[in-house]
Amino acid sequence: MEIKKLRTRLRHKLNEYIRVLKISSKPDREEFMMSAKITGAGILAVGFIGFLFYMAANLLSQMI
Repeated sequence: MEIKKLRTRLRHKLNEYIRVLKISSKPDREEFMMSAKITGAGILAVGFIGFLFYMAANLLSQMI
């Protein structure tokens, strides 16, 4: 009985994955470049915020 449930769940999951792959399409060059720019800007923003925290921690530790 347990094996039947597992097979049913596995088959259902595989069907979901197949459905998503059928719907999805490869992005064109313009869409890819826009995604790359947005991702790069996000990485730079997070890095800059991390750097600011690092600098603030360094300055505070020197003051104390």
